[in-house]
Amino acid sequence: MPIKNKEQEKEMMEWIYNVLGEPVPEGVSYEDHLKDGVVLCNLINKIAPGSVKKIQTKGSNFQLMENIQRFQAAIKKYGVPEEEIFQTADLFERRNIAQVTLCLYALARITQKHPEYTGPALGPKMAEANKREFTEDQLRASEGHLNLQMGFNKGASQSGLGSFGNSRHM
Repeated sequence: MPIKNKEQEKEMMEWIYNVLGEPVPEGVSYEDHLKDGVVLCNLINKIAPGSVKKIQTKGSNFQLMENIQRFQAAIKKYGVPEEEIFQTADLFERRNIAQVTLCLYALARITQKHPEYTGPALGPKMAEANKREFTEDQLRASEGHLNLQMGFNKGASQSGLGSFGNSRHM
């Protein structure tokens, strides 16, 4: 289980509120900010407008948990890999806040793949595909080479190993 990291949480809060274009609120813990899913829904709507149609700002726990589920569905659609998305209980019941942070880092990373996103970046720039093209002649040029991984035994053989199954006499 990932360990809660105050530095990462602070960095994530700054990124979220930079994206939202609002000052970072003081005096409320990281998980309390995110718990009802409202901030998360506003975040994905800012990144990809119209991702979450309905946001419950108050209501029962069940209604607030629906915000988190809508956010999860929206980021999955946006391109965050399913294995990086936290479970609703990780956030709502504070079971695994570190996983929530990792998920948000994944979202921040994925924004780099969307040219329409012009908001603040977080973390290192993602690598681009480096596609290489070879001509037929270049591909054929390597066919005559003996790859050393294929093994080259320089005349070694198994002759003289004696009969199998016997113990070695030293």
